[in-house]
Amino acid sequence: MPESCLFCKIVAGEIPATKVFEDERVLVFMDINPINEGHLLVIPKKHAANIFEIDPDDLCVVMHTAQKVARAQQAALKMPGINILQSNGRAASQIIDHFHVHLIPRWPQDNFSRIDWEMIPGDMEKIQQTADKIKGNL
Repeated sequence: MPESCLFCKIVAGEIPATKVFEDERVLVFMDINPINEGHLLVIPKKHAANIFEIDPDDLCVVMHTAQKVARAQQAALKMPGINILQSNGRAASQIIDHFHVHLIPRWPQDNFSRIDWEMIPGDMEKIQQTADKIKGNL
């Protein structure tokens, strides 16, 4: 556990959190800077900074838990939608270097539009070239 990791300190009980679910591998707690009511974070207990470092088994457990908790959010809050947000690196707005998934309940006109983008068709030749580069690294 990196000594400076805020989420590792929450897992260790050194920093309080409003826990919603916990088992031996994951922790789910309320975001203290919520975008909307019911905004939760799902984290692996084992430290991994991002998607590039997380153990594949831990990733599966986190996402399975995210689905389970999202269903509970929907039943409890009756929200008509949800954003599942996961960022990696400063360029993607990751602030805490511990893999985490945001479960953000959504309602019409809730004023959270950060996920919106303008749909502009790309250059199909360049799209194919990029796909080929990625495939070459799989």
